[in-house]
Amino acid sequence: MKNTLGGKKVAILVANGFEQVEYTQPREALEKAGAEVHTISLEAGKVKGWKHDHWGDEFPVDKKVEQVNAGDYDGLVLPGGQMNPDNLRDNEKAVAFVRSFFSEGKPVAAICHAPWLLVEADVVEGRSLTSYSSIKTDMINAGALWKDQEVVIDGGLVTSRNPDDLPAFCKSMVEVIAKGVSAGEASLNKTNAQA
Repeated sequence: MKNTLGGKKVAILVANGFEQVEYTQPREALEKAGAEVHTISLEAGKVKGWKHDHWGDEFPVDKKVEQVNAGDYDGLVLPGGQMNPDNLRDNEKAVAFVRSFFSEGKPVAAICHAPWLLVEADVVEGRSLTSYSSIKTDMINAGALWKDQEVVIDGGLVTSRNPDDLPAFCKSMVEVIAKGVSAGEASLNKTNAQA
């Protein structure tokens, strides 16, 4: 995977309370593949992770969400955690930032509770995806074709269920970003929308 993403820039959008391992492992995979990675958040300074059942570590924020747009990046990664997407989906700039990756034809990877943010951005209808099991009904109610699989790839949209799926998620995320597949275009073959 070395230098697969050389010359590419990827945004990871988080708010306080993101599931820490769903940030650190994808970031590491992106950097190992040669990408320049920016941590984007609602506030400047630092953002705090969540480790299973308690607060985790703090990580530096590279840019606030109002300072960036999809045109600055080659892909977007959305970690989960219950608090993180709930905080982000209540912020109009964060939702618009996510939506713009779909309208501008950039790859998007979302894991665990992060697809909540995709629902808020109104981009899941008719799309094959997965998520943390407790938000399955939210996905279906928003028109998604929900699948219980470790990774679902629909065009340039990559989704996974939980931290156990991170190896498959990271591999698929890097591949889709390397190819530059648009998250805005659904896979033509809905029956085989997975890796």
